[in-house]
Amino acid sequence: MTTLQLAWAITAAQVMLGLAAACAAYRLLFGPRAQDRILGLDTFYATAMLMLVTFGIQTGRTLYFEAALTIALVGFAGTVALAKFLMRGEVIE
Repeated sequence: MTTLQLAWAITAAQVMLGLAAACAAYRLLFGPRAQDRILGLDTFYATAMLMLVTFGIQTGRTLYFEAALTIALVGFAGTVALAKFLMRGEVIE
């Protein structure tokens, strides 16, 4: 794969990830139930993380990869806490 093909593929991936983030933001804001909003948040942070990874590939900087790892860890912990709160009504037992 040439450099030009890689640049086009990364740009196409960023456009598609932007569309996915817009759909997730819509579900996050206008979800009819709390479960839909949590899934929207989960999808939104996953697409944001992948967007940072594509920026890191495009620029070659490692800072984007570290930020993506941080978003993944915090987002996972937040999703687990929100899901536990919806199931039991409390996060810490």
